[in-house]
Amino acid sequence: MESSKPVISLRAVSKSFAHVIALRSVDLDVYPGEIHAIMGENGAGKSTLVKILSGVHQRSAGHMEVRGREVDFATPKEAERDGIAIIHQELNLIPSLSVSENIFLGREPLKAGLFIDYREIENRSAEILARFGIDIDARADVETLRVGEQQLVEIARALSLNADVLVLDEPTSALSEAEAQRLAGFVRALAKQGVAILYISHRMSEVFALADKITVLRDGNFIATRRSSEVSERDVIRMMVGRELKPQESKSTVSGNPVALSVRNIGLQKPNSRGRMHKVVDDVSFEVHAGEIFGIGGLLGSGRTEVLELIFGAPIGQRSGAISRGGISSNVQSLTPRVSVTNGIAFLTEDRKGSGLLMQADIRSNAVLPSLPQLAPLGWISRLRENAVTRRMIQSMRVRCQGPDQKIEELSGGNQQKIVLGKWLETRPRVVLLDEPTRGIDVGAKEEIYDLLKQLAATGVAIVMVSSELPELLSLSNRILVMCEGRATGIVGSEEFSEERIMELATPLGVRLQGEAA
Repeated sequence: MESSKPVISLRAVSKSFAHVIALRSVDLDVYPGEIHAIMGENGAGKSTLVKILSGVHQRSAGHMEVRGREVDFATPKEAERDGIAIIHQELNLIPSLSVSENIFLGREPLKAGLFIDYREIENRSAEILARFGIDIDARADVETLRVGEQQLVEIARALSLNADVLVLDEPTSALSEAEAQRLAGFVRALAKQGVAILYISHRMSEVFALADKITVLRDGNFIATRRSSEVSERDVIRMMVGRELKPQESKSTVSGNPVALSVRNIGLQKPNSRGRMHKVVDDVSFEVHAGEIFGIGGLLGSGRTEVLELIFGAPIGQRSGAISRGGISSNVQSLTPRVSVTNGIAFLTEDRKGSGLLMQADIRSNAVLPSLPQLAPLGWISRLRENAVTRRMIQSMRVRCQGPDQKIEELSGGNQQKIVLGKWLETRPRVVLLDEPTRGIDVGAKEEIYDLLKQLAATGVAIVMVSSELPELLSLSNRILVMCEGRATGIVGSEEFSEERIMELATPLGVRLQGEAA
């Protein structure tokens, strides 16, 4: 591969935002036919690097060449015209349109210069799909495809633009094992055809199975580029975090503890894009013991988040089933978040910036928000009491900040997440629902969150945790409920834990096995 010239070459590329340096002196060469992985913690600079390559941001310093010609893309369209295509983690497809309409969206061929030529779109899309070995009907509506197939449609659209550089950002985050393997085979085939692949993923096994080279970034700095055959996973982790991660200790037994939460036959129906009701959660039941960390696994769209919302009384749609907490049984149709908080249940949503925090407010305002009814039963609260609560939370949660008056938006993602957790703990909950508790925070901050959750469980609090990261679920949970297509396909005890077992249950195979067992 390196006998040829690099299709992309970066030298000492840096990017600053005001006084914040997001990227510092990064060197990178990507060759035709090469699969080159970029790895690093969250905040390492991976997203900034991708945005410079795609024309979203312009570099502050350094040089960038594409096929030997220095460039500085002002817009994503310029990068696209120069053969660079980005496949983002969140797919940019319109579900109600067909595969062919999505592939040619915004550049449809016309009849007589006036009308869209749908037959031409279908024929040309079918040719593109066939050329790259994608076995998908060009006439099918995107919403009828599985996530893995939608991912391939997104790639087909990029390749239809004659892209010879493909940047894949966490491409398997929502895929089953089988879909991920299929995508891996497709990526290898593209590389053999001379396409340069820049591959961003947190999954070590995936990177080592696919990548020819690995470039590691840390805190915006270029650390090293190594051939994947010359380094181990531990070598890469050491480069990413700059330290060894401590091993996970064995889990305590909680099966003899009293049941803190009982969930019975809960269900949720919502209208789809065509207005038809479909089951998002279908007859899910489980129990959680006091002091237990109960994980919920499954792929995106499996109904994991909606289970937490049903327990908390938050979802929109037709609800069914019941929950029991502290001897009080409630039909989920009558549940509201206020009732749940009163009943000792707290809920940390996955979107801390959108629904978990007041980003423009200070730490104090956020820290006391859920506990205001207790702090101000008559409608008045003193600044003295606010400060006492906030300082106690800052100390107990080990929040790194300048003090109660600092704005939330000035804190790191990990410290923001500690405040989300800390403010809910001020309500003294007995059940804590966590949706992706470590999303968007780095490895070091994750370890601190893990320690806090273990300490919380040790006090007898029941924790129900949704996570897309299998290692996280396996290391923290006492048991894991696995979901697929809205259904619970199995509950796995720690003695049975393995990634293979969880992924088997998280795919349609798990649904079939569960149906056969029933």
